[in-house]
Amino acid sequence: MTDSPAVTATGTGWQAATVVAIRPENPSAKTFRLRLPEPSTHLPGQHFVLRLTAPDGYTAVRSYSVASPPDGSPEIELTIERLVGGEVSEFLHDEVMVGDVLEVRGPIGGWFVWGGDRPALLIGGGSGVVPLMAMLRLARRNGSEDLLRLVVSVRKPEDLWYRDELPGPQSTVIYTSSSPLGSSRPAGLINSGDIPAVADSGLVYICGSERFAEAAADLVLQSGVAPDRLRIEKFGPSG
Repeated sequence: MTDSPAVTATGTGWQAATVVAIRPENPSAKTFRLRLPEPSTHLPGQHFVLRLTAPDGYTAVRSYSVASPPDGSPEIELTIERLVGGEVSEFLHDEVMVGDVLEVRGPIGGWFVWGGDRPALLIGGGSGVVPLMAMLRLARRNGSEDLLRLVVSVRKPEDLWYRDELPGPQSTVIYTSSSPLGSSRPAGLINSGDIPAVADSGLVYICGSERFAEAAADLVLQSGVAPDRLRIEKFGPSG
């Protein structure tokens, strides 16, 4: 769910999206690259709805954030975590192959978006890094990395999403259960010392579980950031 006063959809009809690539991100997450019939108009932070339809007509629908930045192409990337017992995520991980066609609708969202021209602090917990990665990728592509700082919280090193791409001067990884060898920060929950300063004109984007998002928001507010500068997206278990 999203804490937002308004949600907009710029693509309202269902589209047939062809799977053109699948790659693992960590032991429980895969990125699915989909080719849409027309170029995507999404912004970093928006999501698509994906619908599966069984032979008997039963449908299951889930929302997934776009991980790729807008580039004018018809291809988007959705990074999806495999949840045990999740009817959609298990099917996507275990059954879907390159060449398959999936139904999607979007892009959707008008609150949790970053236009690429304003300072921002990004804070993600676990899979909450997905929409933030689209923002980071856009900044890196446009040469505006100095606008962003990204803080990601994961349990242990092998859980890190986008491990080959995420590290850099703009990003900090917080390990809550076990840290890699040589880490200067001991494992532990995110705290006030992990929150970078935010420019006066900057926004703060927080994405993660309800518990994580609320804890991160409290830390940001305690640092003096006004509530109207926060953009928060929470999610709960759904397969």
